[in-house]
Amino acid sequence: MLIDNPRGGYRFLTGISPFSSGVVASEGHEVVHATLSAHRPWREGFELIDAHLADVGRGRPALCAIELRCPVPYSMPGFIEFNAGYVELIRSWDLYVGDHNPLARTNVAPAEDPPSEPVLHAFSYTVEAPVGASTTFVVSGAGEIPEATLDDNEIIRRGETGPEAMREKAGHVVATMGSRLAAMGADWDQVTTTDVYTVFMHEGLLEDAVIGQMGPATRHGLRWYRSRPPVHDLDFEMDVRGIRSEIAV
Repeated sequence: MLIDNPRGGYRFLTGISPFSSGVVASEGHEVVHATLSAHRPWREGFELIDAHLADVGRGRPALCAIELRCPVPYSMPGFIEFNAGYVELIRSWDLYVGDHNPLARTNVAPAEDPPSEPVLHAFSYTVEAPVGASTTFVVSGAGEIPEATLDDNEIIRRGETGPEAMREKAGHVVATMGSRLAAMGADWDQVTTTDVYTVFMHEGLLEDAVIGQMGPATRHGLRWYRSRPPVHDLDFEMDVRGIRSEIAV
């Protein structure tokens, strides 16, 4: 379900308690994507976000998406425990819309040079834009598990990482991206960035399971991060966005 967040200048696709499934700028607004020049511990990163939003004349409600990096994948209980602290901070910023956390999120564990603690990698926020400007959006990261569940027993082909299993996992994830885009009123032809996170990059995996479903978005290519999803036994994750403004902070 797509819910309006008028304080933030965007609408969001409902997800689970720690994050929404994606955000799309409301009319008269656009989403700006900001990547940190150096990672910050995630709570310190929120202080940076607060200062940046003040500098650009936007309040906290304009924050619409967060990208985190963690040292290693969590157990499912450990992931739920981390999310509890994250949700507490989001609530302290008064960002919830009713019972819903509106912020999109990606959280992955780099295989090379991992951080020693959870860190902020990037964030997105809304600014005012001319009425009629092209749609901008961020779709949250998703792994090979059914929507709206944190039950690791539901992981597709759990414990399997061979070529056939990875194609099935990747196919499920790219289909999730497509269904989220459609629910947000967007399509692959509006996607400007496609990110893939896995350490099991078998020959032909992207060609067989991902690229064929991206359609016009292939003109922008895709970025592979040799990283693991944030939960043990998840092996493939993606996120996508359609953005006009990318900055470094």
